[in-house]
Amino acid sequence: MAKVLLWIGLCLHAQEPFRIKVDVDLVLLHATVRDRDGRLVPDLHERDVEISEDGARQSVRLFKHEDSPVTAGLVVDHSGSMKNKLADVVAGARRFARASHPLDQMFVVNFNEHVTMPQPSLEQFSSRSDELERAIATAPPAGKTALYDAIAAGLERLQSGSRDKRVLVVFSDGGDNASSHSLGDVLRMAALSSAVIYTIGVFDSEDPDRNPRVLKQLAKATGGEAFFPERLTDIVAVCDRIALDIRQHYTIGFVSSNVARDGAYRSIRLVARQAGRKHSVRVRAGYIAGSK
Repeated sequence: MAKVLLWIGLCLHAQEPFRIKVDVDLVLLHATVRDRDGRLVPDLHERDVEISEDGARQSVRLFKHEDSPVTAGLVVDHSGSMKNKLADVVAGARRFARASHPLDQMFVVNFNEHVTMPQPSLEQFSSRSDELERAIATAPPAGKTALYDAIAAGLERLQSGSRDKRVLVVFSDGGDNASSHSLGDVLRMAALSSAVIYTIGVFDSEDPDRNPRVLKQLAKATGGEAFFPERLTDIVAVCDRIALDIRQHYTIGFVSSNVARDGAYRSIRLVARQAGRKHSVRVRAGYIAGSK
């Protein structure tokens, strides 16, 4: 089957189309697999996994488990509520960068009611922790929160990266009071890409804007994970865990047996077993097939 590439255009700002390139032949999954004790499983083989799409069994066409570089965006809330929290977020970003693959392509998306993407050293991406720290720390916290617009911008920037794996790490309280996009818009954009979204809830019990439900929903839909550290100082350990999780992804691909390209959402189920024992799998919930 020949490959078909589809460009999807959605409005990010009035003059800036949101575009995602979709390979409608090979569906890529980036899965995290853990055993019953919560430990990462390092030795799965292709024969150990089963993929279903809308209940129909699919044939695995690609199976990789290697420490390969990723394109990763750090999406950081700079609204007024982050004033006393930003230093811990910067420390977490530093740890994430230092624990990541040396060939990762990374960038920063800062947002309050506006979305900005500082470019380190006049380049689009960087792997240097000092540049990423500076990109986050030099933007002062103030104003409202446009979380959905920031995630949309991050998803768009991911498409210009050259790595097969693409990740967003979102630092936010989950609230949004300034976006032109809705949560539904962002979930659809994510379903059009193979990006994995990790979320870190940066809030306390007194934060009136906190919305952990949104952070959980974004992570679950894309095969990522939502974290809610009890103390701000725990953000560093969370970022360390996310970096390790990314480096342990299984990359699994299949070509759908459903040849219709009708833009419908298709649900995915991936099961992993070894010696009759079923493992816990975290993978994106589904994808949008695109149209001809």
